[in-house]
Amino acid sequence: MTDASAIEAATRRLAAALDALEAAVERRREADRSEGALAAQVQALGTDRSKLASELDNATAHSRALEATNRDIAQRLDVAIDSIRAVIEAQP
Repeated sequence: MTDASAIEAATRRLAAALDALEAAVERRREADRSEGALAAQVQALGTDRSKLASELDNATAHSRALEATNRDIAQRLDVAIDSIRAVIEAQP
């Protein structure tokens, strides 16, 4: 092998190594971009989760208030029904 062909072979190996390095760097950049996008999605999901948890707390409180109102109305209706029955039974 002559010096010129050895240099050409080394140059080709160096070019191939540089191409592989560039490809690896590009893959790393893409992975970093994907990681950044994933981190943004995780942040958005965390925000959505917090919002949904707050909405669930509000809905639960509203449901409990409706249940309490429903019990109160049911008791009032029972009293009214008993009063009406008493009036009807008192009629001669």
